[in-house]
Amino acid sequence: MTELRIEQIEQADGDTALKDWQYVHNTIIPTAVLSLDEVRERAGRNRLTVAYLDVVPIGCSTVRPPAGGASVATVIARILPAHRGRGFGGQLYERALTDARALGADVIETCVLESNPEGLRFALGRGFVETERYVLPGDSVPFIDLRLA
Repeated sequence: MTELRIEQIEQADGDTALKDWQYVHNTIIPTAVLSLDEVRERAGRNRLTVAYLDVVPIGCSTVRPPAGGASVATVIARILPAHRGRGFGGQLYERALTDARALGADVIETCVLESNPEGLRFALGRGFVETERYVLPGDSVPFIDLRLA
């Protein structure tokens, strides 16, 4: 069995990992597709990782660190549908949660697109509770914000 490899994206790494992160994100969040420049910008302010099986990207995560003196971080773990249900999401989430706590987070939030029921079940199964639903301008599918209880 191939082990999951999780790599943090560093700005100096070039575009390969950024493109892999972009591919996973845009596949799972088709209502909020990001350009490569937008991914670069996010990599400058957030901690992004890509999960690989061999050389194939199967997941990505985002940790939005606490800011402005708050102790709240957002942790988002995404696994492509064909690779769900095999424990990869749990591994990716645990890594991102550890990163968020190391950055000073006492409160953890996440965000799931309503059209991703597996992602919502994943979050609820780990103790997150829904705090808000909203639709971005021009979209029709709500995002669901959740907080770890």
